[in-house]
Amino acid sequence: MTSQSQLFGIEGTRVFITGGTGGIGTGLVGGFLNAGAKVCVAARSDETIEATRAQFPEFKENLSFVTCDLNEDSSVLKSVSDARARLGAIDIAILAHGNVFPGPALDTTLDSWNTQIQVNLTATFRIAQAVAPEMIARKRGKIITIASMLTFQGGLNASSYAASKGGVGQLTKALSNEWAPHGVNVNAIAPGYIKTKLNKHVWQDPERAKGVLARLTSGRWGEPSDLVGPALFLASPASDYLHGVILPVDGGWLSR
Repeated sequence: MTSQSQLFGIEGTRVFITGGTGGIGTGLVGGFLNAGAKVCVAARSDETIEATRAQFPEFKENLSFVTCDLNEDSSVLKSVSDARARLGAIDIAILAHGNVFPGPALDTTLDSWNTQIQVNLTATFRIAQAVAPEMIARKRGKIITIASMLTFQGGLNASSYAASKGGVGQLTKALSNEWAPHGVNVNAIAPGYIKTKLNKHVWQDPERAKGVLARLTSGRWGEPSDLVGPALFLASPASDYLHGVILPVDGGWLSR
């Protein structure tokens, strides 16, 4: 019989996290460090690296950083090779990066569209494509993408974001179909309304914030810490038979 520590433990695993300096990402970095993992975070600037490093002074031995500009394919691929060099290997990849430029579809520029598709979808594909070969060779690995409520719904004034996150959901399923036979789990977490800078335009709008809260059966907005448990589960051996799952962590949003 497998013990709970074997089933859910990830101590000593080597984890690469993109978007690890953002609201959700920083919460995940702390969760994995506290669980005993070695974490390498991809960040865009030295400033964000130092700000994030300062939040985890007790984990300096297990926390490292690489730079990455998600708009540049060469930088995306280099961040993976740099992270592999820092960690020795990548056992778990958590693709928690993302951006949104809200606004009506008629006002959306091609540059805005391309940036959101590149960062949210294309970079996700390229990172997964870069980390998968070593996992396939090892016959074991975990890739966790971050989807959205707009993976399931169209949303409001966020057509580019909805398109990119809809793509993340389908990409997660497609990659899982190819890599599951090789022992690699590809799954997604779909956060609900988590109070971070990314959706500041919603929670700072009194009418929209009121409407969101009225639908949440949990009675509250989510916090980044609410995603830590689901992420640890998807990264652990306990989820070995889960493939292509999009797990909503939404405070009951979809159930109403």
